[in-house]
Amino acid sequence: MLSNTPTHLYELPIYKKAMEIFALSQNISVYLNHDLSNLKEDGSEDINIYFSGDIVQQSVSLAPEIVNAELERYSDRKHKHIASLRRLTNLLYKNSYRLERSNSNGKDFLPILRAELRKFKKLQRNWMLSL
Repeated sequence: MLSNTPTHLYELPIYKKAMEIFALSQNISVYLNHDLSNLKEDGSEDINIYFSGDIVQQSVSLAPEIVNAELERYSDRKHKHIASLRRLTNLLYKNSYRLERSNSNGKDFLPILRAELRKFKKLQRNWMLSL
């Protein structure tokens, strides 16, 4: 939770879904890292390990963008936070497809992440209308 944030924001369905996506992304990343952290025979690392970190970094930024948009008074700044949220969601979606091509058993969980992202996008559309 962010300090000095009204507690009613934590009850928003979009905020709750963002936190679920963060937790899911984190768990998927941990699972994938176990498989992807081993070096290849030529001593190089699997490039997909970076995408697993990316999904965590992108998902951790969802909730603060929601809070910032809710608290912002000025319309143009509010729209910047909304645009950032949309970009993060699209990047998460794209990186989940990239990870699905990795050589890991954890890739089976990525369709679940994308399903949650689709739900999040629906919530996002409704939420934007209420701002």
